[in-house]
Amino acid sequence: MIHGYHVIMPCYGFWLPNDPRGSWSDFVGEWELAKFGRTNQSIDRRPTTELSRVEIAQREAARKTLRHPPVELTGEQALSVSKGFATQIAKSGYSVWACAILPEHTHIVIARHTYKVEQIVNLLKGAATTQLIKDQRHPLAHRVRPNERPPHMWAKHQWKVYLDSESAIEAAIRYVEENPEKEGKPRQHWSFVTPFQGLDPGWITYH
Repeated sequence: MIHGYHVIMPCYGFWLPNDPRGSWSDFVGEWELAKFGRTNQSIDRRPTTELSRVEIAQREAARKTLRHPPVELTGEQALSVSKGFATQIAKSGYSVWACAILPEHTHIVIARHTYKVEQIVNLLKGAATTQLIKDQRHPLAHRVRPNERPPHMWAKHQWKVYLDSESAIEAAIRYVEENPEKEGKPRQHWSFVTPFQGLDPGWITYH
């Protein structure tokens, strides 16, 4: 039985469909990117540190052809994202066991609920975007056309790992809590995160 998910929410431009690090995409939808090769579909992900100079140069060249500049959140923007998350989590009653909001992507470990995880993620993205606009911190605000909302700051899709045991949940929590340190940043502590207390040995009821 699935008890939770480790979800990765990339910002716009962080992971390309033909990224040399691997991709879950089965096609390249933008013709500007297509000239850099077909999709590099793979279950595994290669870290950036394993890329060759040629692959790094290819990825950076592809990123420069995007319709909008890749999104990299500042500290203030990350705070707005967290406020948006907190609003939606309180409204929907989600149980979030870990969260790390990084410049180019966000990690979250969340319990299984009656709604599909994809719907949960879309609601979290929408709440974060709304808060950024309210705080006048949207990273693509300079790309707004008259009478329109800013371009999407999140990638269309997300990656998810199914967590089917206490050990899997605990491992995902450790990974997310330690993740900021890999980028030289301190661990993060958010008010909407609740400690994982283990799984109920009886029937699991999800809301």
